Amino acid sequence: MAGSSGRVTNVALVLFLAVAFGSGWLAFELSGQPARAVLVLHAAAGAGIVLLVPWKSLVARRGLRRARAMRWASVVLAIGIAISIAFGWLHSAGHPDVGYLTAMDFHVGAALCVIPFLVWHMVARPLRLRATDFSRRNFLRGGLVAGAAGLAVIVLPSAQRASTGSFQAAYPLATQWMFDGVPQIDGSMWRLAVGGRSLAYDELAGYTDRISAVIDCTGGWYSEQVWEGAMLNRLLKARGPGSSINVRSATGYSRRFAMGDAGRILVATRVAGSPLDPGHGFPARLVVPGQRGFAWVKWVVAIEIDDIPWWWQPPFPLQ
Repeated sequence: MAGSSGRVTNVALVLFLAVAFGSGWLAFELSGQPARAVLVLHAAAGAGIVLLVPWKSLVARRGLRRARAMRWASVVLAIGIAISIAFGWLHSAGHPDVGYLTAMDFHVGAALCVIPFLVWHMVARPLRLRATDFSRRNFLRGGLVAGAAGLAVIVLPSAQRASTGSFQAAYPLATQWMFDGVPQIDGSMWRLAVGGRSLAYDELAGYTDRISAVIDCTGGWYSEQVWEGAMLNRLLKARGPGSSINVRSATGYSRRFAMGDAGRILVATRVAGSPLDPGHGFPARLVVPGQRGFAWVKWVVAIEIDDIPWWWQPPFPLQ
């Protein structure tokens, strides 16, 4: 009976972890109500993992009594999952800032770090289910745990946030994607290659197109501001045929957009009435309403049209 209970617990834990990882990454891509629905599922998966701790602890104790190599890796996996869940709860409870980093940084960072340990654990400790594990009692138990996880999402306190889970900031924070630094660019020497020409900063700054847009960063914050610059379709008047628009940063970072998006994307030089500072993308950055912050390319140096489809890129930048 103990073996059956352990196997079922491990299967349930793997399912909850899979839902937590999948929904977490999917939520980074979404906005609006779809993002809210996915985040509810993400929170329920986290609650389910916590609910399984008493049963999993019994399984772990039996495993630790055996002489197995790489036991430390299992301990690291457990600690990493605990850190990710703890900081995820801290963020949702209304405490997004944790010193230099944010609670979301720790939540996502810990989740990324445990992936190789989780893969190793699945290979080294493969699940071997038996026909008796698919009993009516086990299905009822699984349903009760899933229901309790959903109830926990409703009952546990949660701070008021956007549908993406982000907290409002009065002014955009100066953040970068992963390992990008903040380049120090001389505005007098900077040029933007776009539409077969090279624009100096003063030329681009002469455009006064304005839009009010919300930047929603995957770091856990959002801010609505008035951005000013040039609509991308105005800069691409003389564009040739192509399938997508590739926007490249001085750091090498780039994102690709559909040709039809040019009419809603702004190449901004100012925010809230003031020129951009280096941390916010000086000399120029993209403003892409309706997309998450990693699509708002900063320190733009080139905007190119080519025949590669806009979707031919990783869902999240890899650099």
